[in-house]
Amino acid sequence: MEHDKKYLFTSERLGFRNWELADIDKMHEINSDEKVMEFFPGIPTKEQTTEFIGRMKKQFDDKGFCYFAVDKLETNEFIGFIGLCEQTYEAEFTPCIDIGWRITSSEWNKGFATEGAKKCLQYALNELKLENIYSVTPKINTKSERIMVKIGLEKQYEFEHPLLTNNERLRTCVLYKTETQAELF
Repeated sequence: MEHDKKYLFTSERLGFRNWELADIDKMHEINSDEKVMEFFPGIPTKEQTTEFIGRMKKQFDDKGFCYFAVDKLETNEFIGFIGLCEQTYEAEFTPCIDIGWRITSSEWNKGFATEGAKKCLQYALNELKLENIYSVTPKINTKSERIMVKIGLEKQYEFEHPLLTNNERLRTCVLYKTETQAELF
């Protein structure tokens, strides 16, 4: 398969890779979509998107994982990110490895986030040998919470997110976590 060199790993329809400079404009476009950013406190600037991609590349180099850039294999088109990220904000469960996703709204409701998150979870547990993977979303983001359930994470509890304390709409978040590896796969 010609995809093999470009991608760290693939799922049925998606390729997971490290970030490239060419992704900045496309990611900025995704980050500028109000539908995509509905459950975030704001729309990132192009500079913030560029910094995010820089942080992901560095984390990939340091740890072997990040929120991976994701391409649709059928078209080789970049559609967003799905992957793993170290979170260090002040909370009972941090530092931790978070699984998260953000894909272009034109590709929603096609199962890409669920398919990709499942594959990243397998990669985290089987290849990287990480023990616990967490996922956090504002309580009102039921779409993301549904994906957490579909990929086999278990709800832990609700909490006030320390980075969202001034945002009444978003501050109450749900925390999900892997239970045991044996139960998942």
